[in-house]
Amino acid sequence: MKRTARGVVYAILVVHSLVFVTSLRGQAQDSASAPPPRSVIAVPLTGEIRLDGRLDEPAWRTAQAATDLYQWEPHEGQLATQSTEVRFLFDADAIYIGARMYDELGAAGIQSRLVRRDQSEDSDELQIVFDAFHDHLGRTMFSINPSGVKGDAYGPGGHPDDSWDPVWDVETRIDSLGWTAEMRIPLSQLRFSRDSVQTWGLQIIRNVNRLNEVSCWSFWRLNESGGPTRFGHLDSLRISRSPSRAEFLPYVVGRSVNSSAPPSDDPFHDAHELDYRMGLDLKYLLTSNLTLSATVNPDFGQVEVDPAVVNLTAFETFFPERRPFFVEGQGFLSYGSLWCFFCSNTSSIGVYYSRRVGRAPQGAGNAYAAGPYSSIPENTTILGAAKITGRTASGWSIGLLDAVTAREHAAVMSPEDEQIGVEVEPLTNYFVGRVRRDLKAGNLVIGGALTSVARDLRDPALAQQLNRHAEGAGLDLEYWWKDRTYRLASEFAVSQISGTADALLRAQRSSARYFQRPDRQHGSNGLFTDAYDSTLTSMRGFAGYTRLSKESGNWLWEAQLNLRSPGFETNDLAFLRLADWIWMSANLLRHFTTPTSWYRRMVVIVGGQQQYNFDGDLTDRQVQAFFSIQPLNYWNIQTFYIHRPDLFDDRRTRGGPVVKRPAIHFWHLGISTDTRKKLALATYPEIGCNTEGACDYGFNLDVTWRPASNISLSVGPAFNHGGHTAQYVTAVDDSIATAFHGRRYVFSDLDQNSISMNTRLNVTFTPNLTLEVFLQPLISSNRFTNFKEYDQPRELAKSVYGRDVGTIATDGATYTVDPDGPAGPAESFTFDDPDFNFRSLRGNAVLRWEFRPGSTLYLVWTQSRADAATVGDFDFGRDVRALFDAPAENIFLLKINYWLGL
Repeated sequence: MKRTARGVVYAILVVHSLVFVTSLRGQAQDSASAPPPRSVIAVPLTGEIRLDGRLDEPAWRTAQAATDLYQWEPHEGQLATQSTEVRFLFDADAIYIGARMYDELGAAGIQSRLVRRDQSEDSDELQIVFDAFHDHLGRTMFSINPSGVKGDAYGPGGHPDDSWDPVWDVETRIDSLGWTAEMRIPLSQLRFSRDSVQTWGLQIIRNVNRLNEVSCWSFWRLNESGGPTRFGHLDSLRISRSPSRAEFLPYVVGRSVNSSAPPSDDPFHDAHELDYRMGLDLKYLLTSNLTLSATVNPDFGQVEVDPAVVNLTAFETFFPERRPFFVEGQGFLSYGSLWCFFCSNTSSIGVYYSRRVGRAPQGAGNAYAAGPYSSIPENTTILGAAKITGRTASGWSIGLLDAVTAREHAAVMSPEDEQIGVEVEPLTNYFVGRVRRDLKAGNLVIGGALTSVARDLRDPALAQQLNRHAEGAGLDLEYWWKDRTYRLASEFAVSQISGTADALLRAQRSSARYFQRPDRQHGSNGLFTDAYDSTLTSMRGFAGYTRLSKESGNWLWEAQLNLRSPGFETNDLAFLRLADWIWMSANLLRHFTTPTSWYRRMVVIVGGQQQYNFDGDLTDRQVQAFFSIQPLNYWNIQTFYIHRPDLFDDRRTRGGPVVKRPAIHFWHLGISTDTRKKLALATYPEIGCNTEGACDYGFNLDVTWRPASNISLSVGPAFNHGGHTAQYVTAVDDSIATAFHGRRYVFSDLDQNSISMNTRLNVTFTPNLTLEVFLQPLISSNRFTNFKEYDQPRELAKSVYGRDVGTIATDGATYTVDPDGPAGPAESFTFDDPDFNFRSLRGNAVLRWEFRPGSTLYLVWTQSRADAATVGDFDFGRDVRALFDAPAENIFLLKINYWLGL
């Protein structure tokens, strides 16, 4: 298996080289078959434009109109039933867009919603999408609905970043002919080439909500691959000078933290705390297509809260990034993508996870160990951060980020009642670099990424826990051919960490790889690390991903390979749950896009996947079938089925020998009603049962009610049950347990029940003034029974203590186990009763007011309360009372930022 893995790596590298050479040779042949794009001319502005949505200035009559949109939905390829005219003007500072959306019913046919920016769904809408570099790769999107709600997104790839909020103006008007939009987009907010005369890629998309009609100006069929390579052209743009270069965004934040916890002996406990922060964000145009973003004393707090979870695995929980500085422009920094028609239990190659920057201090345990009371910073202070994003004139997409976080100390009250300082996070520098280059009119994209983490580890305790250096590098390519029918994507990355022997031992023994497994077939520690060695001071690994697919037509297929070597480690600046695996998958898809008398569209997928570790153990295999359909009433129904046989599990014993997990059958159903209605429902029940009789199942009902165009209330009650027959409990040394190399691994049945209800209320007073309220109560019960151990490694059979083997007794708080009974030589051992209930309530209310373009006031209230008890049964009334009796923490926050453009 070691030779096989090495061969896979060589194959990925060969693919990178061959695709690059052969694609260059075929460039002229592929591009010659493309049909000529549609075009419209932008006209220089003469006179003035007053933004009022009337389109009555003489200049609009001189501009050519882009007309004749064609339907994607509901009648693919037919001329749109409602006419649209879009005109473009420009001057030295801005581009102007005037759009007339006709409706045969006039004002009565218009459907619109008043919502927050970037959330205009289930409404009439117009989208203008630019490929301003005309490189057939990036998108800059502006959208507007009849109520004046803006949407905007920017970035490379198929999913531009909608957190980008440029400063631009628009006015809309509803009249007897339909509705109009008049836009002014400053050139300073756009990124484009330096040419004096330019052609941009252009797409125009209109949604007529009452007809569920989506039409576009530059048409391609639903079963074809689209995007910027198929855009039309906006011609004759003349940009005589560079736009204004600098934007400043100073801010001030005031916060009040109030706790209702009862008084305690903790000297650091303060029921009422006040603090404030000030800082400055800066954007500077290095060129018309490269932007420097910098921040001094940044505010990297989150306005929205993370949901509560109960995690009983050995692996970290992933939370998405919400901090504006990191979210904006993240498409330029992202590396590692995973595409699949259907797949599970796999992940993309990640070298950058922005929530590592400014994370909670990693040495908090040192503070807890130093004394009974401590005050630990919630997050690491980010002293400063800067990034450069954009594209060069030669077609390179660039993303660079550098951030420095402070050395953090916790205040600790020692057992001698002396206040001392304990270092909990070292001074650290984070760097991310990402480049991409498109060739062959966007049909070939090559790129690379480089990351680095450097820590100033002066504290001996932290030096034993954290890596001193961590580096990662990756190459990737994406190649389309035959009129974007076929696609090959390939990525290859390497990683290296270095530090003290203790720090590297922690990495080797982590849940990502468990090098200490006694039955592991150790490799060698040559160029890449593959053997357990307590003296290591560095560790290196590699990762690869390749996918070959057919992306256009009614029949689609894919085959892919994904792998992580045992020594691959990127958690210092990325998110990696597992290493040591080779995963492969294949799927066949048939979609039906032509409406019939009983459906509008339908998709069927069949396929399978499997996975091995680098020892050759089969750790995953499944077959699956997927079906989805949209009936004529615009509901959506989907279902899928997965079967997995008995498989080896090299993680279940958490560092012990490989055992087996039982076969499962899993079924999922999803039903959602027409989201255009005032009342929309969705439910996603599912059930999975293994061959040992345990079942997981879940039920939910998402209800969204829109009593008015500016109000939306959604509630989502959910119940989930988890049934497990081998939940890890603990491990103890026992020389008698020779089959498991001198340790006993204790498991149990787990009966887990949780009930939650996510509630959201959105009220939009104007397009610039919104109120959002979020509430999530969660109650989880976790009962452990039938404590047991595996009979043999690499087998499925288990023996329950007190029934099949040995004895077990409890005093209500502690279990005592004699694994072979009074007559046997094995020592008894004890462990605490693991039963517990967890109750949590998290919520916040956010009032946003954009009081002038680019300047915003936030008023935020956040409440959180949590409680745990050592009981494992589920009692709804008792648990709800305990939840509301739990101490609450209330945080009130006021933030104001003010945009200045120079």
